[in-house]
Amino acid sequence: MTAPEMARRIELWPLDRLVPYARNARTHTPAQVSKIAASIREFGFTNPILVDGDSGIIAGHARLAAARQLGMTEVPVIELTHLSEDQKRAYILADNRLALEAGWDVEILAGEIGQLNAADFDIALTGFDPQELVSFLAKPAGGPDLPEPPSDRALLRISCNAVDAEAIMGYLKGALRRRGFRGVEITHVSR
Repeated sequence: MTAPEMARRIELWPLDRLVPYARNARTHTPAQVSKIAASIREFGFTNPILVDGDSGIIAGHARLAAARQLGMTEVPVIELTHLSEDQKRAYILADNRLALEAGWDVEILAGEIGQLNAADFDIALTGFDPQELVSFLAKPAGGPDLPEPPSDRALLRISCNAVDAEAIMGYLKGALRRRGFRGVEITHVSR
């Protein structure tokens, strides 16, 4: 068996050099592109766009849209010149589909979200919807260990858009009550 092909270098290319694949079956909502843009802003452009030998995008259409949203002029690119036309078309599908096969260990996930929240990190940057984040933070048995408050009050900060705020506050209040917290007070603070 021969070793699989590997990319040998990452290059920076101007955005206008990249050619989107006209038959790309994967769709991206403006909300998803905004989440990717926020991720790039926070963590950097850590996942290069994959292109063929003719500058055609194989993987990374949403990253390109996010780069445009951020006003970037160039992005990291890996050129895959070893793929046949059929391999390229199949890989465009496989790259998107194979990621959907993964799952989550919910207990570990809830613990990670809880620790990030306790460190006052913006947990919205994880890409989960606000309702999901609230459910992870309010997870009963097996969920994250919540720190003991220094007094009879504890503070939990959640950032969300105004449309989701009321629903999230209601869900959180109910979840805390179900966990045995009494006298739950939810304060809405807008910026």
